Amino acid sequence: MRKEWTLFLTFLKIGAFTFGGGYAMIALLENEFVERKKWIEKDDFLNMVAIAESTPGPVAINSATYIGYKIAGLFGAAAATVAVCIPSFTVIFCISLFFDQFLSLTWVSRAFRGIQVCVIYLISFAGLKMLKSIKRNAFNTVILLSVIVAMLACTVFAVSFSSVYYILICGTAGVVIFFLKKLRKGNDN
Repeated sequence: MRKEWTLFLTFLKIGAFTFGGGYAMIALLENEFVERKKWIEKDDFLNMVAIAESTPGPVAINSATYIGYKIAGLFGAAAATVAVCIPSFTVIFCISLFFDQFLSLTWVSRAFRGIQVCVIYLISFAGLKMLKSIKRNAFNTVILLSVIVAMLACTVFAVSFSSVYYILICGTAGVVIFFLKKLRKGNDN
C-alpha cells in the first residue's frame, strides 16, 4: 500500500501545481518518475506518452493511469488517476461558484497571460527533451520531418487537420515498418 500512497501524493502534488494540462505535465512526470524515483525506464516513459496521446481522454489522466498501473497495478492506477483529478476538479468547482466575479478581476486576466507563457515553455521543454531521446535512424528522421512539414503546411495554408490524423499516419507507418522488419528477419533465416 506504500507505493499506492506515494503515487497518490505525487500525482496530487503534480496535479495541483501544473497549469496547461497533460502536455505541460509531461516534463514534471518524467522528472519525478524517471529521474528522481527511477520507477520507470526512459523507453517506457516515451511509450506512455505515445499511448496517453493516442488513447481517448485527457493526456494527464491517461498518463496517471498508465504510470499508476505500471508501478502498482490496478490500485496504483486508481490512486494516481483520482489524485491527478482532485486539484482540477476543486479549482474548477470553486471558479464556477464565482465565475462572473472571477472574470471581472484584471489581475486574474494578467495572471492567466503569464501562465500561458509558462505553459508554452513547459510543453516546448517536454517536446524537446523527448526529441533528444528518440533513437536516431532513417525511419524516425523521415517520420519526424514528414510530420513537421505537414504541420507547417497546414499552418501556412490555414488547413484544419486534426492531430489525430498525424497519430494515425505515424502509427500505420510504424506497424508497416515493424512487419517489414519481421518479414526481412524471416527471409534472412
